[in-house]
Amino acid sequence: MKEQYKNPTPTADVIIEEDAQILLVKRKNEPYKNHLALPGGFVNEGEKVEDAAKREVLEETSLVIELIDILGVYSDPGRDPRGHNMSTVFIGRSNHKGDKIKAVANDDALTLEWISIETIGDKSLGFDHKRIISDYKRWRKFGGTFWSSKHVV
Repeated sequence: MKEQYKNPTPTADVIIEEDAQILLVKRKNEPYKNHLALPGGFVNEGEKVEDAAKREVLEETSLVIELIDILGVYSDPGRDPRGHNMSTVFIGRSNHKGDKIKAVANDDALTLEWISIETIGDKSLGFDHKRIISDYKRWRKFGGTFWSSKHVV
């Protein structure tokens, strides 16, 4: 009999900043319906995590991006009420300056919001995205890599 494993499901999220604002999606579906979150989603079987990140951003925001760094991996089993999902969080940039105007909500996104990085902490965000953005603010100043149980490395 083959042993069955219960493994975390891989996801990818992306932080996209332009003009000191971060792009967030308002979620169309549960969990966290109507909450703001980073664009992202599940990695498909046979797909590289970086390709999933770019695909999810394109599906949700209509933006083509390039990934410039990995912020970290967030794997706390309680981060998603649907189950143990583990996210690789990338930092991405739009390929063209001024794409803020071209971003359009699609797929799982009800609407899009560009929010100032300085006031984003005041917003109610889904999942552990407030923590991820807090880590990103520190990354902007000091660099480093982040994950669920530890901060800067």
